[in-house]
Amino acid sequence: MIEEQIFEDEELLLDEGLEEESSKADGQLYEHLRLEVDRGQEPLRIDKYLTEHTQHSSRNRIQQAAEAGFLHVNGKPVKSNYKVRAGDIITLMLDRPHFDTTIVPEELPLDVRYEDDDLMVVYKPAGMVVHPGCGNFHGTLVHAVAWHLRNLPTYDPNDPQVGLVHRIDKDTSGLLLVAKTPEAKSILGKQFFHHETNRSYVALVWGNFVEDEGRIEGNIGRDPKDRLRMAVFPPDSEIGKPAVTHWRVLERYGYTTLVECHLETGRTHQIRAHMKHLGHPLFADERYGGTEILRGERSASYKAFIQNCFKLCPRQVLHAQTLGFRHPTTGDQMDFTSPLPDDMLAVIEKWRKRLTIEH
Repeated sequence: MIEEQIFEDEELLLDEGLEEESSKADGQLYEHLRLEVDRGQEPLRIDKYLTEHTQHSSRNRIQQAAEAGFLHVNGKPVKSNYKVRAGDIITLMLDRPHFDTTIVPEELPLDVRYEDDDLMVVYKPAGMVVHPGCGNFHGTLVHAVAWHLRNLPTYDPNDPQVGLVHRIDKDTSGLLLVAKTPEAKSILGKQFFHHETNRSYVALVWGNFVEDEGRIEGNIGRDPKDRLRMAVFPPDSEIGKPAVTHWRVLERYGYTTLVECHLETGRTHQIRAHMKHLGHPLFADERYGGTEILRGERSASYKAFIQNCFKLCPRQVLHAQTLGFRHPTTGDQMDFTSPLPDDMLAVIEKWRKRLTIEH
């Protein structure tokens, strides 16, 4: 379904046992998935078999599960080149108990910027997880939306046909779209899938661009060296998914640059990975190397300045500022803008003052 593709593109859909929050404290393994190989099945590599018989699991993720010792056949761990046979019992054994991911409404703060019978536009602050996942089973935006709509009989937070149409990362702030009906979810999901929406982000990145604007095209897929990070691959390769980002310079501060990014596609970590690929990681983005001092001076005063900036905004300096789409019922164009949050403004102002002093 288009909605499922949108969700895969927008956020990390990692297999549960491979998340960084996973704990191996007791050494015990717990069954999370069980499959019996069909009768008449010809010998086939287990990674290929599971790719064909499970959802939201790439072949690469299955191979990583096997390497970690999580993939078992008939009670014993196997490698990804094991060939399954008819009657084999395949189990995914993880190092923590299965958690019930049923969404129960929770009374949490929710910043609603617009609402009607079909949809909501909400603002997510940095630090809030969008959807329940490993290590974050409560206190998410989805729980807050479920509480807000708890008296709407037609809204079931556990029904994938309603709810969030797209996602942003935990430490990214900005606007998100929620569909209150299956019809709205389907129509809005198609707009995202066909790149008919208008989404722009503001980011502070390391380094100074030569040009004033540009276009980045490069497939985005899991980084083979770091499973929690995405990497950019050639557009004509078969690795990852096609991704296009348009950027333009807003302000230059010498060692950093404020840019606006427009998305054609909405891949996982798209802006973060594309900017890293260009040699301009997002400022304070730990996952992509942005917490290192990548440009500037060696003086103690400059290092102290950078550390103060990190303290003011201890997350990637990235904000989903604008969101535009056609209303699913009226067809009217809907455009929303969210001002930069205080932590980003504080860092930007600090760079502006430094530039003024130098000149």
